[in-house]
Amino acid sequence: MCGRYSLATIDPAAVRARFPVGEAVEIRPRYNVAPGDDVVAVTADRAGAPRVEMLRWGLVPPWANAPGAGPNLINARSETAAERPAFRGAFARMRCLILADGFFEWRMGAAGRKEAFHITQAGDGFFAFAGLWSVWRGPGLDGATLRSCAILTTAANAAVAPLHERMPVILARDAEDVWLDPGSPQEELVPLLRPLAVTQTVVRAVGPAVNDARYDGPECLAPAQASAGQPALF
Repeated sequence: MCGRYSLATIDPAAVRARFPVGEAVEIRPRYNVAPGDDVVAVTADRAGAPRVEMLRWGLVPPWANAPGAGPNLINARSETAAERPAFRGAFARMRCLILADGFFEWRMGAAGRKEAFHITQAGDGFFAFAGLWSVWRGPGLDGATLRSCAILTTAANAAVAPLHERMPVILARDAEDVWLDPGSPQEELVPLLRPLAVTQTVVRAVGPAVNDARYDGPECLAPAQASAGQPALF
């Protein structure tokens, strides 16, 4: 499961050096990205060339009657995405990279209060979730167009498992081109969809500001106040 994530330490110059970002794409720090937001993603054009664009988080399949008419498809299970009707077309030819630098999970703490944790990759700045994307077009020649995406998940590693049984797929840097290439065969893609190594996983308790999906400020990453009965996971 990945229901909230961050792109807070983003350096636009670093992104532009790594990916072909047009000036029209605004890259700004995000501390609490929530479903329904427009997110920074890398897709491939018909010739296979990468491009950076904004996609709505919550995939709408091309055959949907209307956005919001079905379930909110923010995540896709990596084990079944190639077969599920909502995702199999995107898995075959419309894969993307979703830029992030961490994601959030929660557990129930003392007195029934939710405790939030920010999970990052050790020492590597921003990274890419494995994603799928889609284009939905409204009826008629003047119908609206919506470009949307979902994040692939896998079984949680031992660092994340105390919080949730699933985690987003964080692609290795050298796997990004293979994942993005529309011509990559499925047998090359499946091995990429594995949990991040425990040795590369950093889990840090943060304060309650992130609990409000409407709030997107730096306080979302503020450390949780230490208290008796609230041990750190790692």
